[in-house]
Amino acid sequence: MNKLPINVRIGRNGRVGILKKVPKDLWGHPQYRSRSKVIERSTGAMDIEEGVRIATAMLADLEQEFASAREELVEINPDEDLATEVAPLDPAPPEPEFNEASDQEPHQSKSRSSRRKVGEETRRQILASAMEEFAAKGLSGARVDSIAARTRTTKPMIYYHFGSKEKLYAAVMEEAYGGVRSKEQNLQLDRLPAEEAMRRLVEVTFDHHAEHPEYVRLVSVENIEMGRHITGRKSLVERNKIAIDTVRDLLKRGEKEGCFRPGIDPWQLHFLISSYSFMRVSNRYSWRAVFEQDLWDEREVPAQREMIIDVILRYVKA
Repeated sequence: MNKLPINVRIGRNGRVGILKKVPKDLWGHPQYRSRSKVIERSTGAMDIEEGVRIATAMLADLEQEFASAREELVEINPDEDLATEVAPLDPAPPEPEFNEASDQEPHQSKSRSSRRKVGEETRRQILASAMEEFAAKGLSGARVDSIAARTRTTKPMIYYHFGSKEKLYAAVMEEAYGGVRSKEQNLQLDRLPAEEAMRRLVEVTFDHHAEHPEYVRLVSVENIEMGRHITGRKSLVERNKIAIDTVRDLLKRGEKEGCFRPGIDPWQLHFLISSYSFMRVSNRYSWRAVFEQDLWDEREVPAQREMIIDVILRYVKA
């Protein structure tokens, strides 16, 4: 490919990306008002042909994003001072000046704490609603006004907290991945014998996927999008690295205890555990259509759960 399409670039790291100006008629939109007027995003691909294909789709999504923003502009009063609307829920308000001897200090401190709490609660509500919207429609199909309608907040408030729909989506993905990672970290596996700890890890992974089908849908949609919306986010990489470290530490401990065989790849073991837990959720409806069997039949779930535990323990045993 001799010439790249318009708005497609190759970055210094060799990855294909897009570089596009925000249309002037959208400069007043809360999503772009305080940001650079040039949008730069990476496809994560180094192969030019694949990168251009992803970049073309990204540009199409961006045009759809611009179109949605134009519709939202109609509903936003351009004379309205957004700072007035968002100030009461500022999650980190500036420190007020006061005399150390003043009897108003406790009241002001309590006020700051209350505002932070309300701001964090608002942020959590937005994330929860956005997770439902993105899981159902993906990034391109989701609407910010639909997310706002699920909460007691407004679209300008959502932009205030997250900056843009794409940043909100990234925060939702981190929240989704973080849920299972947090559960793993709270297990305190180091207090259990290695074999019992491995059993507990598999149980929790199986249960989390079953209890959070929205997580499975989000990951499925992002894979359809070839992972382009989360590629390159170091925070996601670091957070999920914990999962491999947990399995690696558990395998090493099992080797020392003499119950696990050496040479097991922790990444592959994590993949084995996750894939079974994931597929019984992601393929529920196609499996039922093809085999006329419901993977979520309550009578079958205990046997399914015990089967993956047994498979993993047989695989790792010395």
